[in-house]
Amino acid sequence: MKIFKFHMPPINLIGVGCLKDVGREIKKLGFKKGIIVTDKVLVRAGLVNNVISVLEEEGIEYVVFDETKPNPTIKNVTNGLKLLIENKCDFIISCGGGSAHDCAKGIGLIAKEKNFIDEVERLDKVKCGGWNSALLLPLVAINTTAGTGSEVTKFAIITDEEKRIKMPIVDWRITPLIAVNDPLLMIGMPKSLTAASGMDALTHAIEAYISINANPFTDALALKAIEIIFNYLKRAVENGNDIEAREKMAYAAFLAGIAFNNAGLGYVHAMAHQLGGFYDLPHGVCNAILLPHVLAYNFDAVPNKLIDIAKAMGVDVGKINTREIGDKVIESINQLSQEIGIPSRLKELGVKEEDIKELSQNALKDVCGFTNPKKATLEDIINIFKSAM
Repeated sequence: MKIFKFHMPPINLIGVGCLKDVGREIKKLGFKKGIIVTDKVLVRAGLVNNVISVLEEEGIEYVVFDETKPNPTIKNVTNGLKLLIENKCDFIISCGGGSAHDCAKGIGLIAKEKNFIDEVERLDKVKCGGWNSALLLPLVAINTTAGTGSEVTKFAIITDEEKRIKMPIVDWRITPLIAVNDPLLMIGMPKSLTAASGMDALTHAIEAYISINANPFTDALALKAIEIIFNYLKRAVENGNDIEAREKMAYAAFLAGIAFNNAGLGYVHAMAHQLGGFYDLPHGVCNAILLPHVLAYNFDAVPNKLIDIAKAMGVDVGKINTREIGDKVIESINQLSQEIGIPSRLKELGVKEEDIKELSQNALKDVCGFTNPKKATLEDIINIFKSAM
């Protein structure tokens, strides 16, 4: 028997138009001036102006930091911290997808604990004081994508550009105080980003469901997320203005985020992190390519769980055996990826065979692999990478 701890933001706003409520929530908490952590693309698209308008309505001061990269780096975090200190901000707002949220978590963590990022890399290494001193600088995570789940999690991934690795930070103290998922902010998301984010959410749900730390709470969240994704992701990709599909995908990503936040992940993420750090590749795309191959590796450890996943996907399991059901799950994932324009092979992204051993060695050290249902050797990880090439 296991005892489980559950973590998620204390305040969660979700649904069409919910952004308008966040200013009042911030004001009620007494915050005075925030740093908006985002990127230049979202500034140009006008999405950051939506956030600014909400703050101005409530008389909340702000400064904008728009240097976040798609795979946020230690330099991003350091530069953001400098701006925060210069402007004497007492809280942080992240506006964007996982990159903005992760960068903001890094900034808030260092601002509060005075640690360098590499000192808190890995699992539960944030220094503890009392309740107030243990939490990072308060973070309001405003989501513009449906996939990463970072707005509701205790996870942050920061890239060390010199070492060319991604550093997972996993600690409940970096969980945002407020999470905002307004589908209206997701309308303008490009097809490619919609597709990659959606496959990231699918990977979160599946890895959480087969994790060794899965439990009835996370199982329910994960299966519902899988069901929604298979019903609505293609629609959201095909028509970005389909507000019903956008809202459904926002819920799916939210559910999957809470699921993996409490159950953990697996080798898909452990391996994808290395690809992102080494080649600066899009995380969701790497997940989508690796997912079928890791599932094939994991199959004999979780055959009954794959039956549940198949049902959530809408697969008619009928009288076919468990091996055939596993094949159907993999076939369904590949078909969905193909229909929404995800590349099928790592070599299409520029991954090189000669780098696989180093990538595999680093993947085995990644904290996300610790909850995979089947323990791998270095040779196993190498073979999974090669099968995805």
